[in-house]
Amino acid sequence: MRRVEFINNEYYHVFNRGVDKRTIFADKRDMDRFYQSMTEFNTLEPIGSIYENSFRKDQLGNFVSKLRTKKLVKFICYCLNPNHYHFMISPIVDNGIAKFMHRIGVGYSKYFNEKYKRSGSLFQGVFKAIHIDSNEYLLHLSAYINLNNKAHSLGNEVSKSSWKEYTSEGQESFCNKKIILGQFKNSSEYKKFAEDSLVDIKQRKDMEKLLLE
Repeated sequence: MRRVEFINNEYYHVFNRGVDKRTIFADKRDMDRFYQSMTEFNTLEPIGSIYENSFRKDQLGNFVSKLRTKKLVKFICYCLNPNHYHFMISPIVDNGIAKFMHRIGVGYSKYFNEKYKRSGSLFQGVFKAIHIDSNEYLLHLSAYINLNNKAHSLGNEVSKSSWKEYTSEGQESFCNKKIILGQFKNSSEYKKFAEDSLVDIKQRKDMEKLLLE
């Protein structure tokens, strides 16, 4: 039984990795598909599958998706690395996190297993979750997630995060960044904080919980 109780509008660190630490994103296409799942499965009304959703049309015959419906969770930041992912999310509706994570886990596993002709579980059990219980944790965790490829020294390996959303103007706005960026004068100030914070996280024992994989 999960120890964490999900409360609407609270913030949570949600993460998981491949079973036996195996690769879950073998190439950029896999990562793009998972990111698409993060978008399309985040709806109150189920979409069925991404494939089915791509054929939906409105009364005029135009292709539409259900992205306009109410969402299950609010993304604050995220990172996708070859064998694991981290989310900072907040549930908008009751059981929002559980419903969203179930959809994304089942949907992506089906895609991955069909593509690579494998069977069985892709992820290491049920996703892990930690309640973010302080502003310090919130800020430092955002840095750790946004810079997770550097935390693991991944170099040129396949990775994707919300870092550019936080530090570059004109980037896509997938995440709800106000809770973080609203505490800094500008994105440059946040960038410096995040880069300094990553060093602190690796050195301070009281931040070890941030490094859970």
